[in-house]
Amino acid sequence: MTKHHDIATQLEDLRCLYEITKSLASSTDLKECLSRTMETIDSMKQMENGTVTIINPSTGKLEIEVAHGINAEGRKRGKYQIGEGITGRVVASGEPIIVPHIAEEPMFLNKTRARGDLSNQTRSFLCVPVRDGKQVIGALSVDRIYQDGISEADADLRFLTILSSLIAQTTHRIQTVNQEQDDLRVENLKLKRELSEKNKINDIQGNSSRMQEVYGMIHRVVDSNATVLLRGESGTGKTLVAKALHYNSKRKEKPFIVVNCSALPETLLESELFGHEKGAFTGATERKYGRFEQAEGGTLFLDEIGEISLAVQVKLLNVVQERIFQRLGSAKSISCDVRLVAATNRDLESAVQDKSFREDLYYRLNVFPVYMPALRERRTDILLLAEYFLEKYSAENNQSIKRISTPAIDMLIQYHWPGNVRELQNCMERAVLICDGDTIKGIHLPPTLQTSESINPEKNPLSLSASVENFEKDIIIEGLKKNRGNQTKTAKDLDTSLRIINYKVHQYNIDPKTFKINTQ
Repeated sequence: MTKHHDIATQLEDLRCLYEITKSLASSTDLKECLSRTMETIDSMKQMENGTVTIINPSTGKLEIEVAHGINAEGRKRGKYQIGEGITGRVVASGEPIIVPHIAEEPMFLNKTRARGDLSNQTRSFLCVPVRDGKQVIGALSVDRIYQDGISEADADLRFLTILSSLIAQTTHRIQTVNQEQDDLRVENLKLKRELSEKNKINDIQGNSSRMQEVYGMIHRVVDSNATVLLRGESGTGKTLVAKALHYNSKRKEKPFIVVNCSALPETLLESELFGHEKGAFTGATERKYGRFEQAEGGTLFLDEIGEISLAVQVKLLNVVQERIFQRLGSAKSISCDVRLVAATNRDLESAVQDKSFREDLYYRLNVFPVYMPALRERRTDILLLAEYFLEKYSAENNQSIKRISTPAIDMLIQYHWPGNVRELQNCMERAVLICDGDTIKGIHLPPTLQTSESINPEKNPLSLSASVENFEKDIIIEGLKKNRGNQTKTAKDLDTSLRIINYKVHQYNIDPKTFKINTQ
């Protein structure tokens, strides 16, 4: 190699590094600037398949950050354990490696399959460590085809070592900035939650002490990756809490995937969760990605987790524990980054005792339990919820219903609500649909409320006179509410005299002063 050739090569390297430095210095997007860098060395240095692989701090595995000339499927396959293959060995040892002929090197795994059949290729592979200070954080690798042997490989290795140093500095700078921005976003979210009225979250309604405890639990775990187990009776709002955990977390831009474990038989549930390969079973005509893969980076909500079979529990345990699973019909292990939220209305402790639920899975799921109170345990929230659903369904059905009558409120509050919030929601939707005025009255509520033991413990039907008295009292109370306790205006509206209104007010023990504040 001549002296003039060496000088020309050095000048070419300097020009290339100058273009790369300009790109790296001005960018705030790591993938974008590294992609441009790999394009530059491809065009200016004929270094193909330029790849930057970085250690994922959450999994400890080497994962491709950028790869020029390699498709998305190849990049997804390009994950290595430290010490695995050429790239893994470079990261483990901190020393560069040159493979003169990749077709002759058994340690070259070609996981990305970007090079096709290696047997008839003469390309070389160069890989250097990427260091952040004394710590190796990844690797930079390229393919190079040398026409006249590998005499230029040492010079290329020096060039790549310099480039890896620039990449490490840029990676550190951008990751630091991103971390600071993430910290600011988290702090901002916390401040917003603290400033929100009584820590309410999304569409969850309730100011009772029991719900305040639930809000507090959500805030403690929302930014964690810990598995959350939502406990409570059916209809208490577990799905809403699962959504709140996702959409108030740092994963909110990623998918929120729901699986109702009780709605599918065992064979279909396994395929639904983990996916399957083509030909895995009769009817599997193509590959299917399971819910764990669909939820990558986001949250997977497993509703009715207590209903899954023991066979599926075994496979689910491995995913919960290791975040690794296999598609049906495949022996290949797939890693996933998914936040798990599970829910059940079953007594899992009893299920563990009678061997219908695995004890090890129970403890893996029960990392952070949140107990949802039944509606009868938070009676102070009943009116708040009823008014919330009244407003919602009035708007949806273009109704102008403004309030709930006092007798109807009494019926709502005294009922025991076995179906919890879901039953109250259905009750208010029905009431809105059949109401033809501006007030929800007792007659608009379902028969279950009108004949409940709490309303009529003796279960004896009201006499005619008692029914008339209740109806009369209801009308007078409505008039007083409308007129803010003014009896004269109430008498005029009801087309009667002030003397009769005064008499009825005393007869039914009604206090007009309580209606001076407009409750409409």
